[in-house]
Amino acid sequence: MSDEVEDTDGNAILAQSLKHQGIEYVFGIVGIPVIELSMAMQQAGLKYVGMRNEQAAVYAAQAIGYLTRTPGVCLVVSGPGLLHVTAGMANAQINCWPLLVIGGSCVEDHEGIGGFQECNQVELSRPYCKYSARPPNASLIPVHVEKAIRCATYGRPGAAYLDFPGNLLCARVAVDKVADVPRVKSPPTLIPFNPYIRSAAALLVNAERPLIIVGKGAAYGHAENSVRRFVDEFGLPFLATPMGKGVVADEHGLCVASARTFALQNADVVLLLGGRLNWMLHFGKPPRFSASVKFIQVDISAEELHNSRQASVAIQAHVCATLNILRLYLVEKKWKFLRTEWLDRLYEKCSLNKKYVESMMRDTSVPLNYYTAFRHIQDNIPKDCIIVSEGANTMDIGRAILLNNLPRHRLDAGTFGTMGVGLGFAIAAALWCQTYAPEKRVLCVEGDSAFGFSGMEVETMVRYKLPIVIIVINNNGIYGGVDESTWTAVQNYDNLTEVIPPNCLSVNIHYENILTMFGRKGHFCTTTEQISNAVREAFLDTSGPSFLNIMINPSADRKPQNFAWLTESKL
Repeated sequence: MSDEVEDTDGNAILAQSLKHQGIEYVFGIVGIPVIELSMAMQQAGLKYVGMRNEQAAVYAAQAIGYLTRTPGVCLVVSGPGLLHVTAGMANAQINCWPLLVIGGSCVEDHEGIGGFQECNQVELSRPYCKYSARPPNASLIPVHVEKAIRCATYGRPGAAYLDFPGNLLCARVAVDKVADVPRVKSPPTLIPFNPYIRSAAALLVNAERPLIIVGKGAAYGHAENSVRRFVDEFGLPFLATPMGKGVVADEHGLCVASARTFALQNADVVLLLGGRLNWMLHFGKPPRFSASVKFIQVDISAEELHNSRQASVAIQAHVCATLNILRLYLVEKKWKFLRTEWLDRLYEKCSLNKKYVESMMRDTSVPLNYYTAFRHIQDNIPKDCIIVSEGANTMDIGRAILLNNLPRHRLDAGTFGTMGVGLGFAIAAALWCQTYAPEKRVLCVEGDSAFGFSGMEVETMVRYKLPIVIIVINNNGIYGGVDESTWTAVQNYDNLTEVIPPNCLSVNIHYENILTMFGRKGHFCTTTEQISNAVREAFLDTSGPSFLNIMINPSADRKPQNFAWLTESKL
């Protein structure tokens, strides 16, 4: 009988701890000191996706976290590797998506004397996440993995960081000395305080012009059944924040998104469900909202309540639980919103705005405008596809025309307005579809500037055979560029750095040709017929990514806006 004690190392402990805690996906780029760790992860049964850029990897990891409510893991090397993902950590934290970043780091006995890629990674990560730590020894790795995942998922979701020096990953420990930690339980459901429910019910019953705003929190909380029943049963008009789209269908008869400005300005009671009164909702302040509007605010984060503007009723609870109880109070009062004057005014405004957009859509002159291009995309895509979008006008105009009738089927630049997220998000969405909804497809719509941030992730899509349809809306620049004749004239100058406008990119670039590197063929579109044919063909191809490069007028713009709200101080 042998007295030999079975041992293991930090790589195996970490990989098995992640698997035990329910982690499914890891996105990253390997190098010293995490090469062996990536292999241990695959051996433990984790799905490892090798990316081309750390930023794209961290964007993919947080998107899979949003779609599954279990953190995706981003694995990076020390120093620059970790620093490259800080933008993504901040994006996850501000976007409220669960994420776990695991960084390799300099071996501890080289710290302070100029070790390879030495960097104070725990402290650097702390401002961008809810939990940042380095396990003190290999046997305690499971303790910190459990806490990091719990912090990333409990309360308002966000990012967590764990730091692993090379010597910690290689350290050997007796198996019976490794901490035995139970799996993180599902976050508890926050139930609303009944007196607040009664106050909210009283506000709604007495409202002349009520409005529901559906936020991303309602989508993340899987509250769609409760929200839909509430809207239908009481006949309340609603609109959604960008990633709240689809909780109630964009095509629902009570959706007043086409009259967004009018609805916000004239509502007297707003029921805000999992949304924040930040810049995306104009801080809840005039002139976008009435000075006398009353907010019923529902959020799982106590710190968010009364932020920017005092709410009349502030409820810290989950959206689903709140609506279910609020509904019972209103049913008991036999209440249904029947004031048709408010609805008639909203529908009238919707109709006027839709006529303007439809007139833009009918303009098929070449070069095309945004609205026409998007109409011919919308008319030819599956109605249940996941839509990823980034860019300035591309994202904003596309939001109004590319419809979402299902929750969690739109991913975009989000609250932080982060560019470069698109292809990483699309990769995560395609992997989610493979596992959970193989019949669904992913559409990734990018501005030409946005595509440039992470364009080489097309190779990742090819490598993993992900049938993502990429569409670049190409206007030769950031917000807009110049036409070919102007560009040609500029080329005659000696010092181009002094004359090419900062917003301009090269003219008429054939981005679709990136697919030729991988033996695939893209589509270059300048007419509506070409767009329709190419979109249909792309969605028939399930062997890998497809690519449409749609040229539009460099001067094409969005519908005029009433407020310079984005850059204007509200103080």
